[in-house]
Amino acid sequence: MQESRKAEALILGVAICIGLIFLGYFFSTGIVKIKQLDRTVVVKGLAEREVPADIAIWPITYNVADNDLISLFEKIETQNTMVMRFLKSNGFSDQEISVSAPSIIDKQAQSYANSDRIRFRYSGRSTITVYTKKVDLVRKTMKKLVELGRQGIVIKGEDYDNKTEFLFTRLNEIKPAMIEEATKKAREVALKFAKDSNSKLGKIKRARQGQFSIRDRDMNTPFIKKVRVVSTLEYYLVD
Repeated sequence: MQESRKAEALILGVAICIGLIFLGYFFSTGIVKIKQLDRTVVVKGLAEREVPADIAIWPITYNVADNDLISLFEKIETQNTMVMRFLKSNGFSDQEISVSAPSIIDKQAQSYANSDRIRFRYSGRSTITVYTKKVDLVRKTMKKLVELGRQGIVIKGEDYDNKTEFLFTRLNEIKPAMIEEATKKAREVALKFAKDSNSKLGKIKRARQGQFSIRDRDMNTPFIKKVRVVSTLEYYLVD
């Protein structure tokens, strides 16, 4: 009876060992398959284009001063008319020109003002803005502002609040081609990697489209824009 039990235990032990061996084989094979499926490469593709701006926003700001408020407003109206005439004579239409309400400062009303040193009590600022698709005409006319200076109009120089803007608004027209270009470049990089690693490029596992950015090409040519987009793709690698 005891020998019979020993034999049964031996057979059971051998069966368990064989089972563990097969289980280990299948488990290890499964791990290898999982790892093979997880073999991927992440690549990026860049597409860039230089494009001309298609919208110009050109604010023309000038200052006037006077000791009489009524006289100040008369000067503003007169100079507004002169600026409007200048713009129309250079090819801009009424629809492209807008006049903002003037800004008036009473220097004597300011708490820190020294009335003995104030030459003109009132100072005014007026802004006339050109919003147009005639970008080249804006650039050309900007060079002629000296003509207004000769007529006694004190044109304010450009600063953060008084800066000519050039915009590119036709992004949707070039988006498809740029996305295609970025994706193609990313795939070329992935193919090169697969070749160098003795693998083949599989299907796309994941794709992420970056945001389009539009910036000035440089600080001296804001009317030329650089459009940029990056596509990020993750490919499977197969043996």
